[in-house]
Amino acid sequence: MLALTQTAVGVIHDLTTQPGLPDGTGLRIAPQPTDNGSGPAFALTLSQAPQAADEVIETPDARIYLEPTVAQELDDKVLDARIDEQGEIAFLLSQQPPQNV
Repeated sequence: MLALTQTAVGVIHDLTTQPGLPDGTGLRIAPQPTDNGSGPAFALTLSQAPQAADEVIETPDARIYLEPTVAQELDDKVLDARIDEQGEIAFLLSQQPPQNV
């Protein structure tokens, strides 16, 4: 399952709890078509609720809705976030460390 860093949780919480957004708003991640063949791209949008087949990842402070094919693709990834000096948010994906069995 997609893991979240504390920074990502904080950013998602700030985005989804803005005034005027309904309770249950989450960050939805879906595939985004690309023409350059550089690999998968994802669209991140605020969504009031998951779509029917979405996988839901919920923490006490953040809610993410993953489109089913994205959920499979991100199963072994970690979502992080960075905010630059201008307040621009960048979400980053990395590989989860191996689990000791």
